[in-house]
Amino acid sequence: MNQVEAVFREERGRLLAALARRFGDLDLAEEVTSEAIEAALTRWPVDGVPPNPGGWLMTTARRKAVDRLRRDQVYAAKLAILQVEADRAAPQAAGDDLPDERLQLFFTCAHPALAPEDRGALTLRCLAGLTTPEVARAFLVPTATMAKRIVRAKKKIREARIPFRVPGPDELPERLPGVLQVIYSVFTEGYAASAGPYLQRLDLAEEAIRLARIVHRLLPDAREVTGLLALMLLIHARRDARTGPDGRIVLLEDQDRGLWDHDVIAEGRDLAVVALTGGPPGPYAVQAAVNALHDEAADFAGTDWPQIVQLYDVLLELDPSPVVALNRAAAIALRDGPAAGLELLDELADEPRLQDYHPYALARADLLHRLGRVPEASAAYQHALTLAGSEPEREHVRRRLAQLEPDA
Repeated sequence: MNQVEAVFREERGRLLAALARRFGDLDLAEEVTSEAIEAALTRWPVDGVPPNPGGWLMTTARRKAVDRLRRDQVYAAKLAILQVEADRAAPQAAGDDLPDERLQLFFTCAHPALAPEDRGALTLRCLAGLTTPEVARAFLVPTATMAKRIVRAKKKIREARIPFRVPGPDELPERLPGVLQVIYSVFTEGYAASAGPYLQRLDLAEEAIRLARIVHRLLPDAREVTGLLALMLLIHARRDARTGPDGRIVLLEDQDRGLWDHDVIAEGRDLAVVALTGGPPGPYAVQAAVNALHDEAADFAGTDWPQIVQLYDVLLELDPSPVVALNRAAAIALRDGPAAGLELLDELADEPRLQDYHPYALARADLLHRLGRVPEASAAYQHALTLAGSEPEREHVRRRLAQLEPDA
């Protein structure tokens, strides 16, 4: 079954994108994709995985789509009109020779006709295969809210007859930031899974990097594309050291830096230099610079915290979000001490986006612990435990709580 699951991970997004382009309807594409996978789950354990599993899934899904359209002639006529419009638009697209149809669906989901908060949600759900709760956690909103966004986005694409294609050169500047946001959201879910038994979902992280490489090949002069790819590589280089053999979280200060992928660090650092050169940097390039400083330090004590704080000052101007403010406060705690960091965290206590945000609760608990404020730290860890999504995160908080006992 592991082989079958690996095939599904690889093929699902590609299959969905191809069907969405062919039939012009995401709901239909999702339904027949799911039906094809269900058919494979029934047939493959008995007959074995076919030599061309992607082709088998595509053939099965297309047949199911045709059967459905034959049963609903009104629906079929509507989709035929959509398909004619998509075919007319396709020759004008800048990227018809793309190596992967999924990128076309990325740009469709980042269309400016969609609400900004809907674009990433839809793409994560359709292309990355995340569940609706996982997408909700990625955007720090309730699951019910996210479900409504996804339905709304699909309806908009259908009613506005948005073609499934890569935009032309004139459209790219306004469409690209949405695509980059989606790719990074996929990566962050891979970096720290929102649920499940493992801290990391390396398949998602590597998928995001692969898609970023495609965009980078298409747009090598777009500095924020370069910055995003650099950022993800510099973070992903630490993947093997982030958990121990038992799956437990290993904090940055305790990681074996010999396990870091130094070839990937070198590539990310070179890309970061390019992203920071030639004008004011963008947010991804600044975050890449922060992570380059982490990766270049010989040990945790040797990290250049003053420079990292300065970079977060710049980033806060470019992206004045509470999450950036949280990261800046954590860096200041390491530069100036836990009291200074805690003061800044307490100033963020009323931020709605941080109310149910596990990293905020945990950061505050850790600083209270370092200050010896044990009863407050215990309460803060208990709160962080209720917000932890994955089992390694919960286990990490439980260990922190156990460490308080000798101090009590």
